[in-house]
Amino acid sequence: MPDQTKRPDRFARGMKTRRAVLGDAHVDGAEAKQTDFDAPFQALITEGAWGSVWSRPDWDKRQRSIVTIALLAALGHDEELAMHVRATRNTGATKEDLREAMMHVAIYAGVPAANRAIKIIKACFAEQRNMRK
Repeated sequence: MPDQTKRPDRFARGMKTRRAVLGDAHVDGAEAKQTDFDAPFQALITEGAWGSVWSRPDWDKRQRSIVTIALLAALGHDEELAMHVRATRNTGATKEDLREAMMHVAIYAGVPAANRAIKIIKACFAEQRNMRK
């Protein structure tokens, strides 16, 4: 395990934000799968992505969620896209927000990227509906 004493504030803030966005179950699962090999990577994303960028005060979680989903869609990072779509239940980003984000992805990153992402988003929404039944 990495030494968290070097940046305890950023790591703790990152873990709090990560849990708020992705949910305890997701984070606990990722932590349980962590090994000595990927522990430094997990610390990096917890401190860098969650403790620095996602914890900044100028945008709320909804805004960051929309931008993150658009970027992941544009870059074709399907697994991360699905994870962040599932996290919208915690961030407040709506179906309408994601629809508009995909319109931007289509224009600025290409219709194929948006089309693929829309399929993933629809599948995630269907999965969430089925979980509620």
